[in-house]
Amino acid sequence: MSKKIGSKQLILEFFLQNIGKVLESKDIQQASGGAVEWARRVRELRNEEGYQILSHKDRANLKPNQYLLETDKRIPAFARGISKETRAWVLERNGYTCQMCGVAAGDTDPLNPSRTVRLTMGHIIDKSKGGDDSPNNLRAVCTNCNEGLQNTALPKPDQIHLLAQIRRATIKDQEAVLNWLLQKFGLETKKK
Repeated sequence: MSKKIGSKQLILEFFLQNIGKVLESKDIQQASGGAVEWARRVRELRNEEGYQILSHKDRANLKPNQYLLETDKRIPAFARGISKETRAWVLERNGYTCQMCGVAAGDTDPLNPSRTVRLTMGHIIDKSKGGDDSPNNLRAVCTNCNEGLQNTALPKPDQIHLLAQIRRATIKDQEAVLNWLLQKFGLETKKK
């Protein structure tokens, strides 16, 4: 009795037979043997097994329901070892904004207005230089900054400039900055 090949394996084989070709979702589902959750299997291949399957969220020239596997080279496991909980905590801590250029998740992509900004995890000290996957060494970065494409970011303000801007702000805005800082650093206000 031969073992039945699962839908994920069928999808992987279909992608590997069509490296460099744009594939339509209907064709992927058909290749999966008609699996209802074919899209979940594609995400598993991408997120858990490291296959670089691109979609319209990654490439502006891809339309919704189109996918592309450019190479059979997989992203190494160390780049995928960050738990969902750690990712969520880092994104929350960083206010769902890129810590390099300041764009927020869902904003219009400044380099490609037909897409929205997606955030990924970036290492402060690169793994190749001894950095790890701990929350203290991770930060939210947009895909443009993570790929070195973003050269339009304003320089980070120095302390004097930043304090001057806050001092010039309205009381309501100053309180918003204070509340954000207190939340970020897990502190409480002292009652007068």
